[in-house]
Amino acid sequence: MRFISITLLLISACAAFAQKPDTVLVTSTGKDFTVSDLSPDAQKLYQGQDSVIAEARKQLLKFFVNERLVEAEATARGVSAESLEEAEKAKIPNPAETEIKAVYDANRASLGDQTLDQSRKRIVEYLRRDAETKALDAYYENLAARHKVVYGKDVNAADLKPMETLFSVDGKSVSAGEFENKYKLTLYDQRADVYDAIRGQIENVVLSSLIERDAAAEKIDASDYIAREISNKLKDYSDDERAGLEKALKDKLFAKYAVNFLIKEPAPPVQSVSTDDDPAQGPANAPVTVVMFSDFQCPACSATHPVLKKVLAEYPGKVRFVVRDFPLTSLHENAFRAALAANAANAQGKFFEYTEILYTHQNALDAASLSKYAADLGLNVKQFELDLSLEKTAAEVRKDMADGKAYGITGTPTIFVNGIAVRHLSAEGFREAIDRALKK
Repeated sequence: MRFISITLLLISACAAFAQKPDTVLVTSTGKDFTVSDLSPDAQKLYQGQDSVIAEARKQLLKFFVNERLVEAEATARGVSAESLEEAEKAKIPNPAETEIKAVYDANRASLGDQTLDQSRKRIVEYLRRDAETKALDAYYENLAARHKVVYGKDVNAADLKPMETLFSVDGKSVSAGEFENKYKLTLYDQRADVYDAIRGQIENVVLSSLIERDAAAEKIDASDYIAREISNKLKDYSDDERAGLEKALKDKLFAKYAVNFLIKEPAPPVQSVSTDDDPAQGPANAPVTVVMFSDFQCPACSATHPVLKKVLAEYPGKVRFVVRDFPLTSLHENAFRAALAANAANAQGKFFEYTEILYTHQNALDAASLSKYAADLGLNVKQFELDLSLEKTAAEVRKDMADGKAYGITGTPTIFVNGIAVRHLSAEGFREAIDRALKK
């Protein structure tokens, strides 16, 4: 979850500089690079990174308090917390047809061949988003007036201990340890986002400097040097090919000039992520285990799945791939049902074949369609529908969801490689994570 963008974080980072602009970030043969070599925005982020993380922690604490307020209200009313929030959002009127049509017309290029009717739900969700956020914020304020909220230790206190209380709602306290555990992945992501922004900036600065230096040594222009090393070597002109050549040049120059980064990457949380008894591919004793928590109605999961699948095929016999359920029921109305259907298909040995269909038919995950997909795969449809309706199937999905929450998952897809969450869901990010695990 990226609840605060780096651009917004820069606003928080404009506090007084805590470190000197001549602090060395990178050493290399013949030249060191300091904070002053960064762009003004990157300098602000570097100098204010502690305040950035502090602000992120305050925002997360607010989310946690709101969550407990809704739970308290739900308990008092004898209903689910989710239903309360949905009821508040339902009070927001849908946008006018003219507004929906205007958004559709303005985004025809990105919508491909989808008709207005096919795009309507997505557009309505987009147009309602701000109004729903404001309505929920007002609802949380209303709940805070009805339920007793008491704040304890400052979430950013330097001496914060796991057992110390951060807040309580109606006498039920939340400790610092609970907070840290619940948001461990989110907090790591925030720290790593800051690191990536700074590292990416300084890498570009260093690379540009080394290209200029190398080109000058060969008595050619930097543009000609880049053309020789990258542009002139292109064969199929794909983004992947260009990225590969750029990386090769960077690696060559960084090695040649003994580039050493002094800024330290934050250590990711390493967790014992259970594979439970969930569907798996690859040898059980493989040195690397990849666990994907997925929502079959999630567009990001659909886009990530083929990329991950392609990368996994590059490591025959070395990786075990496990899929666990994490349907985002508040966002995707058919996600839980789709997860049940995937488990029902698994009972007949066709989980992976069935989920391929789910990922490519996310606009048709109603009960009739799910049964049709089972029939298309040659499954026993009556048995499929029976398995789908069993309480033990629903319990299996709920167990995956509970485990995912315990691991700090807040969105999908979330993918772990030997217990470490992969931050960059790209082919390069997956390869890097698997290669790193294989070296240990």
